[in-house]
Amino acid sequence: MDIIYLKHLTVDTVIGVWEWERRIRQTLILDLELGLDTRQAGETDDLQYTVDYKAVTDRVRDYARDSQFKLIEALGENITRILLAEFPVHWVRLQINKQGVVRHVRDVCVIIERGTRA
Repeated sequence: MDIIYLKHLTVDTVIGVWEWERRIRQTLILDLELGLDTRQAGETDDLQYTVDYKAVTDRVRDYARDSQFKLIEALGENITRILLAEFPVHWVRLQINKQGVVRHVRDVCVIIERGTRA
């Protein structure tokens, strides 16, 4: 399996359990790894045999922007479901980073891995 890596995708969304968090938009940083066989794309130089990075980026950003989850775990679970259902990938690894949410901790992240890694 090959992996397409989209690193440091920023999204602004309403996220958090505290009342003050529900009134603001916060920036999350996402790293996406998408597993699929890119051999045919490499041999033919044809986009139809791989994943359109812009389409993935737009879909994730639009979904996150319009969501209002309390937990980054819930947002991540839903994003991985969308990616597996709407794009030709067999496996997704998603890291969501919510910086500055805990005092004395720079990064709070969740890593969600779904699908079949062949």
